[in-house]
Amino acid sequence: MDNTIVLSFLMLERVGLILILACLLVGIRSFREVLFDNHTASARVRLILIFSLFAIFANITGVAIDPDNNIQASGFILNLPKGYSIANTRLLAVTTSGIIGGPVVGGIVGAVAGIHRMIQGDIAGWFYVPSSILVGLLSGFLFQNHLHDQDERTISPTRGFLIGLLMETIQMGFALFFSPTKLTLVSFAFGPMVFFNSLGTYLFLLIINMILNQEQDARAVQTHDVLTLANQTLPYFREGLNFQSAQHSTAIIKAHTNFSAISITANNVVLSFLGDGSDHHIVGGELTTQLSRKVMATNQVVFAKSKAEIGCSDPNCHLHAAISVPLDIDDKMIGSLNFYFTNAKSLDTVAEELATGLATIFSSQLELGHAEDQSKLVKEAEIKSLQAQINPHFFFNAMNTISIMVRKDPVKARELMLSLSTYFRANLAGVRDIEISISKEIEYVNAYLELEEARFPDKFEIKIWNHVDESRLIPPFTIQILIDNAIKHGFDTRKTNNHVDVTINRIRDNLQLVVVDNGSGIPPDIIDKLGQQNMCSKTGSGTALYNLNQRLIGLYGEDSKLQIESKVGKGTRFTILIPVKETNNENLNS
Repeated sequence: MDNTIVLSFLMLERVGLILILACLLVGIRSFREVLFDNHTASARVRLILIFSLFAIFANITGVAIDPDNNIQASGFILNLPKGYSIANTRLLAVTTSGIIGGPVVGGIVGAVAGIHRMIQGDIAGWFYVPSSILVGLLSGFLFQNHLHDQDERTISPTRGFLIGLLMETIQMGFALFFSPTKLTLVSFAFGPMVFFNSLGTYLFLLIINMILNQEQDARAVQTHDVLTLANQTLPYFREGLNFQSAQHSTAIIKAHTNFSAISITANNVVLSFLGDGSDHHIVGGELTTQLSRKVMATNQVVFAKSKAEIGCSDPNCHLHAAISVPLDIDDKMIGSLNFYFTNAKSLDTVAEELATGLATIFSSQLELGHAEDQSKLVKEAEIKSLQAQINPHFFFNAMNTISIMVRKDPVKARELMLSLSTYFRANLAGVRDIEISISKEIEYVNAYLELEEARFPDKFEIKIWNHVDESRLIPPFTIQILIDNAIKHGFDTRKTNNHVDVTINRIRDNLQLVVVDNGSGIPPDIIDKLGQQNMCSKTGSGTALYNLNQRLIGLYGEDSKLQIESKVGKGTRFTILIPVKETNNENLNS
């Protein structure tokens, strides 16, 4: 049989070995986490170690070729006879490491692979070191440029195949340039090595893409489940944490998830328990696991990856893993939400994220119920004024946007859910607090803007310049209401060239907030009425500006009322002056 055909079969076999190892590694959760989140130094170190081992394995399992270009049968090649060469899959490991980890990872793996290849033979093979480093660096840079252009998390297998062709060609070029005597070897081995290393790169990336798509699909389903659960549990958690609300909510969660058992606890008492273990985790009884007691004591998420770590008092309990997440109101723990598994392997990243995400949403719902209870103690007129800040249309529009994003872009949908949670908490703060810090206000504004920009991509540009201490206090939603007014009324149907500039300065004893837009402006016959009364129009009632103005006047006097300047077709400028409240430290330093 022709030597080239024999070499092709042997190279295919070596590629298969590498891919079998890759499949085994991808099945390990910690390796998948490093593959898809390799921005930290520790993750990159682990990638370097893994792919360096791959490259060394490729070297020692290569195909030995004698000076007459005859293939020599061999086992592991630890020392190569003088004049011999190796056909191997080293560059498959180096190229893939650069594609996955970037140029730093690729360059270091290339250095390890090249040095080991040189050690296998003699110093005459020194050129394998710079060539392997160059391959790793180029693979990483090509991948990073592709991600920047395409906004993707990984590279396509087809593109990986082409990069593999290029990298192996570069390696062969080094061999010819620095060792011209290898011309016959290169002509003999070029085809099999270039093709099968490129094919290996293609298949390796195909495996990774398949795993990544599976994880994204799982997260999309998870996001949809969270939205469904949030909608169904809201009426119960708004009632507070009690036996009835806990048991209804637990039943809903169990129906929409694959957890083996779910429980809710509060005040060292089991409020609800549904699933495996319900025979000895008695509702109304005291906590029966070390896990529940630990989360109650630390107010932190606790993971139990074995039966011993759960610490159930019943030795026959079938639960072998669990997640316990605190439920908070105003950063104070009032109970815990616990998820159990009969199979410890079911405790994976998706389950962890689902559990913590649900706990965050349920805490917000409990906080909403608490805020509603507190608001009943406030006079009716004050309640109506504050409730006017909450825009139900905005909330439902945001939920619709997230629902659309669930399938289109699951990662973005999860980010929008967090922004909606932040904005939701801001509304609760508006009920509870008369004033909040500028840093909190900006945080709420950014959450609001992320949700609006998801609905109207590239429609507007908002810039905030803060030149004062972020701990200074202002009424909640002061900035957000003015930005919202510009977006909804100033820009109307205009889709581009919409700008809002927010500037916060200190002018003597006052904070000066200025919000300027380049919108359509306000007609002269309306401008004097804005903030002074509710107004009916096609685009709104002016209630938000009226409430904001009344709050400013009520808190700080007439000097702090809204100052409005506007020109039709040019834009509008809102100015607010808020008296500075000096802290004790500032008084001592003055």
